[in-house]
This record gives sequence, structure tokens and C-alpha cells, in this order.
Amino acid sequence: MAIEITVPELGESVLEATVSRWLKKEGDFVNVGEVLVELETDKVNLEVGAKGAGVLQKIEATEGADVKVGDVLGRIDEKAGEQQGQAPAAPASRSEGQKAEPEAVETKQAEPQAEQKEASARTDGQQVEHQAAPQVSPVAARLARDKNVDISKITGTGSEGRVTKADVEMYLQKQETPQVAQKPAPAEKPREAAPQPAPAPSSSDRREERTRMSRRRRTIAQRLLEATQSTAMLTTFNEIDMSAVMDIRKRHNEEFQKRYSVKLGFMSFFVKASISALKAFPQVNAEISGEEIVFKHYYDIGMAVGSEEGLVVPVVRDADRLSFAEIEQTIKDLVAKTEEGKLSIEDLRGGTFTITNGGVFGSLMSTPILNPPQVGILGLHKIEERPTALNGQVVIRPMMYVALSYDHRIVDGREAVQFLVHIKQVLEDPAWMLVGG
Repeated sequence: MAIEITVPELGESVLEATVSRWLKKEGDFVNVGEVLVELETDKVNLEVGAKGAGVLQKIEATEGADVKVGDVLGRIDEKAGEQQGQAPAAPASRSEGQKAEPEAVETKQAEPQAEQKEASARTDGQQVEHQAAPQVSPVAARLARDKNVDISKITGTGSEGRVTKADVEMYLQKQETPQVAQKPAPAEKPREAAPQPAPAPSSSDRREERTRMSRRRRTIAQRLLEATQSTAMLTTFNEIDMSAVMDIRKRHNEEFQKRYSVKLGFMSFFVKASISALKAFPQVNAEISGEEIVFKHYYDIGMAVGSEEGLVVPVVRDADRLSFAEIEQTIKDLVAKTEEGKLSIEDLRGGTFTITNGGVFGSLMSTPILNPPQVGILGLHKIEERPTALNGQVVIRPMMYVALSYDHRIVDGREAVQFLVHIKQVLEDPAWMLVGG
């Protein structure tokens, strides 16, 4: 009896996936629940396990194929698995005059047990081998296949030893370096010889490489294009003196970390300040539905996180009800899940407003793109000491440029500018978080 391996429900608004890689090949024996294949969606990567034990009879959807919910990925032959696990049957009967020797009887009885142990050892070995295999990101696995690299020879530097794209590229670079070093040095030329012209660049210096876009990258490209074409997006800028926030962190971070086991970062301040501004200007926390504006009186703040597989926006739910420590812990957990490729659909669902921090990569100023159907996104940038005027004097202060991109269809320029001014006031005088709501 064949068991179909089908594409499971992928989550809200996710209808398609791409077969990232098969962990088993045709003819392999698999156990119940053993992971067979990885699927890549535009949001998360999913693992599909075996619903029954048996032999992987047929792979219907090969790596790189696009599949939909309910499509058949492969088939498991349950009957073949039973036959593989069965011991050879004993002889049906013996002639009355034939007497079995004791040693022969013991051997016959021991063989099935040994065979069962051997089969069990093989099965256990498969499980151990599967568990010992290094965790590999889909991008790194695809690059390793393209370059014919044995992934087991690469030491992962990601979270929990996860092999990343950078690890594969570093491995390839190390493999190429000895080849260059082994080239024979040119013979020393006589002093009287005239200088030789430089050789023309070979065709290999202008090589090109084509790689298939991942499903996530294709979706990101499509949605960013839609965001620019379907919204009236504008951006307004301001700058914030971060002295007060940095002073609070300097004075309280050590005690905060001892009490809550998490660092007091900048993001919790910006989340709190953003919520205060969203309450003051509710149209920034709204969305357009047909000819109606949907005002949302809850605050699910999306945190844009860059990963090797593309940008994702996990959501901090009901952020207005969370303390500073709870916000920091939630962000820390979401970042860790992003790095490990363990984000769920629920982690990414919804969101009413987004914050993106290009400053961690050194960006001084940028224009963030909206994350529809949201109508506002706050961009943070690098903190840099700059001269600024204060009380008639020029002083050096840690300054940050901030940007608000907004949908001009329902957010006017006045509200957008005042929104950023509100955030500036709250962060330059954090006491507003206590008395100003």
C-alpha cells in the first residue's frame, strides 16, 4: 500500500511553495515522522515528515519544483517496508526421520534475532546519521549543490552550527587558494631582456553565473514592486538627539540585564515611542480596504530583520501591553528564530506598523518601502556624533536620522511630519513615556 506525501497547509495567504531539497532518495527506508523533504515558501521554510514507515518508492516533485497545497511530493511503499523489516520464515515442516542438531536449531533461532538487531541497527543508524547531519540554510544548500561541495566538510558558523551561505563561500575560497599557491613561479629573466607586455585578460575573468531566484526572493521582488506601484508613497525625515536614551542605557543596562536576562536595547525605546505616536495619529496605524479606512486599535509592531535568505518582518503582538523587558525578549527570540530558519507563519502574520533599522549595517539615511497593507514604516539609522546647536552653542551630540515612509492616500504630510516630531520629543525626553502615554 502506497502512502502519499502531500504538501501540507502552508498558512494564511500562502498557497505555493518550492521544493528546496530532499533529505531521502528513492529506495531509502523511512520511519514515521522522519523528515523527508524541505519546502521553501515566501515566508518560512517547512519540513515534511513521513506519515508511515516504509520505502520511499517515488519522488514526484523534484528539487526546485513549484508545488501547491495538496500536491503529491512522493510516495512511500508501506508494504515494502514491512517486507524489509520481516525476518525470514522458518521451514514449514521436517520429515519425521530428520532430526535437527542442537547447534543447528540454536543457529536457526538466533538468525532472526540477529537479523532483527541488524535491521534495528540500520534503522537507528539512519536516524543517527540524520540527526548528525549539519543544519544547512536553503541558500547554502543550493550553492553547495551548484558547486558540487560536500556540505559535511563545512563547519557552520551560524546559530547552533548552522551552515550559512557565507560558510560555503569561505570554503570555496579556501579550496581555490592552494591552487593559486601551487602555480610555478616564473623563471627569472635576464636583466638585459626588454619588459614583456601584460597579457590580455582571459575569458574566465569575465565569467557570468546564473542562479535561480529563491521563492522568498521572488516574492520580495514582487511585493516591493507592488508597494511602489499601488501606493502613493512619500517619505519625511527628522533627526533625534539620542543622548537621553544612551544615558539611560548606560546607567541601567547592567541592572536591567541582571534582572531580566536580556540587554536594554534601543528598539524597545523606539517601539514605545512609535506606539505613543500611533495613538496620537491613528491614521498611521490604519489600512485601506476598498473605499473604507480600517482604523486599528491594537498595536502589532513588525520588526524588519535581514537574513541571508532575504528580509522578513516578524511581528511583536500587542506591543502596547508589553514592558521594556518583554519587548526586548520578544525581539531577541524573533531574531534567533530568523537566524535558525524557525519562524512560523504565526510569527509573520499581520502587523499594523513596521520598524526597520538600517543603522545596524551602517546606513546614515535611507527611504524605507511600505509593507502593504500597512500605511507607515519607520526607518532608523546609524547613530553618529555630529555638531549641533544647543542653547546658542555648538555641541557634539549622538544624532540619528529617522525616516517615515507613508501612504499619502490616507496620511497627509502634516500628520506624517508631526508623527516624527512626536517620536523625537518622546526619545529626547523619555519621561514622556511615563506621563505622556
